[in-house]
Amino acid sequence: MKKFMDKDFLLTTKTAQDIYHNYAEQLPIVDYHCHIDPKQIAMNTEFENITQVWLGGDHYKWRQMRSNGVEEYYITGQASEREKFQKWAETLEKAIGNPLYHWSHLELQRYFGYTGILNSETAEEVWNLCNQKLQSGTMKVRDLIEISNVEVICTTDDPIDQLEWHKMIAEDESFNVRVLPAWRPDKAMNIEKEEFESYIKQLTKASGVEIMDFNSFKEALKIRLEFFHVNGCRVSDHALDYVMYREGSEQEINDIFLKRMNGKSISDEEILQFKTACMVFFGKAYSKLGWVMQLHYGCKRNNNTLMFEALGPDTGYDCINNFAPSTEMADFLDILNRTDELPKTIIYSLNPNDNGVIGTIIGCFQGGGIVGKVQQGSAWWFNDHKQGMMEQMTSLANLGLLGNFIGMLTDSRSFLSYTRHEYFRRVLCDLIGMWVENGEYPNDMKGLEKLVSNISYYNAKNYFKF
Repeated sequence: MKKFMDKDFLLTTKTAQDIYHNYAEQLPIVDYHCHIDPKQIAMNTEFENITQVWLGGDHYKWRQMRSNGVEEYYITGQASEREKFQKWAETLEKAIGNPLYHWSHLELQRYFGYTGILNSETAEEVWNLCNQKLQSGTMKVRDLIEISNVEVICTTDDPIDQLEWHKMIAEDESFNVRVLPAWRPDKAMNIEKEEFESYIKQLTKASGVEIMDFNSFKEALKIRLEFFHVNGCRVSDHALDYVMYREGSEQEINDIFLKRMNGKSISDEEILQFKTACMVFFGKAYSKLGWVMQLHYGCKRNNNTLMFEALGPDTGYDCINNFAPSTEMADFLDILNRTDELPKTIIYSLNPNDNGVIGTIIGCFQGGGIVGKVQQGSAWWFNDHKQGMMEQMTSLANLGLLGNFIGMLTDSRSFLSYTRHEYFRRVLCDLIGMWVENGEYPNDMKGLEKLVSNISYYNAKNYFKF
């Protein structure tokens, strides 16, 4: 019987152990998509206790606590932080097979030196140990980032953001990690939302352009795109909950925009036409700037109306959407490609059934002398567990070139989540090791070193040109 989460955790063959420990383990991290707050990095926040780090905004954990019958009072309510931690420890006892079990214990091992098991009985011991270290003055936010061997962080930022925290970090010569903004224009595209008109006013103020029609709307966005570019942005991110392609003439799009700004209702078809026009505009802008475009889809959000009204979005009430817009996604990429304005693109779906679909779509738009120009993104959200990662990488290997894969990202709000890169690298090495020991790939250590090192680190660094 193997020891619980020892140095060879998830590494089931000798080859996997060798390539992980020799090639993947010590490589830096390029975290090209996350949701951490740049202000906390700029201010070098110090956390008082482990609950603030682990449970403050982690809806992954909140979902499991609710599944364990924990009252909301102990999740997002007014219970003490010690009480919330206890409820999480009790929940974790039942999380066998869940990645949260592995992630939690990896974080305890790597950041706090705790090699025991967190459960209801050890919660007090773990609470005291973690808090003592967090309050020692050596585990502030920047310490956690540096301990994790992080080289680049890309946050998630709205076009109207002034990026003051990114500027502060960039000007601080005492901190060598690059913290770059990422363009997330969802609010600018959500024409169906009640707050769209007020957002346009904010965009007018941020850009200095009086937005009167669709053309001036695009002009305002161009100014903000350039502002982000000057401040180091090289990647966009879009959360798509709609079909990607509905064509409309310039006049039709302008009429839709004006109708909405004049308080008139617009149809579902008009909403899709407007969003498609925005995405085509953005795609061409990204190509010109040399940015990478990230497309996330396949999520049905805020399903529990009662809890959405009480807590708002991103609180643990989203699920997989079974709709796969393969035809529309291909048409959208083709529109940009026709004029040679398709930027480097990463496609993610929350639905694991879409792995094959994405694998075939990306093969249609490679070329131009760019290695892996269009990528399938890593196993995302509900899929970033051992099985999900193996399925995504196996599908990508079957249909494309796994050796060009840009690897893992945290997609997290926690500064302890960098162990997800370790988790990914272990799964990657185990998968490759299995193929080698099964005689499906040669036992060529020079070639394996290149493969593993590239997927773990170098491919992302070269792809984004960080």
